[in-house]
Amino acid sequence: MGKIVLENIKLFGFHGCMPEEKYVGSHYTINLEVEFDFYKASINDDLSKTINYVDLYSIVKKEMNINSKLIEHLAQRIIQRIKEDNKSLVRYTKVKICKENPPLQGNVDRVCVILDDCD
Repeated sequence: MGKIVLENIKLFGFHGCMPEEKYVGSHYTINLEVEFDFYKASINDDLSKTINYVDLYSIVKKEMNINSKLIEHLAQRIIQRIKEDNKSLVRYTKVKICKENPPLQGNVDRVCVILDDCD
């Protein structure tokens, strides 16, 4: 068993319940972990035996371009898409999405949600 981890993906998106969040947008930081058996890939040096991290990044980027009221919903969509695209390989997926400088009545650097899903 092994993991591919994408750390600190920086993207911009329009997620939130407040009207200004849908027009102004915000910066987001995303961390992603995908656990699966990549023993064959590690022995054979064969990309077809693993999950390509370029594809994982593409999934995150595409889902970030679909507006959501809740980043919880966004996290669930990312996990579902990864599972759909890699049905036979994925054992466990975890995503952490942080909205940088959230529109709160206080001084908060970020608000994060963490969602994990295991088969």
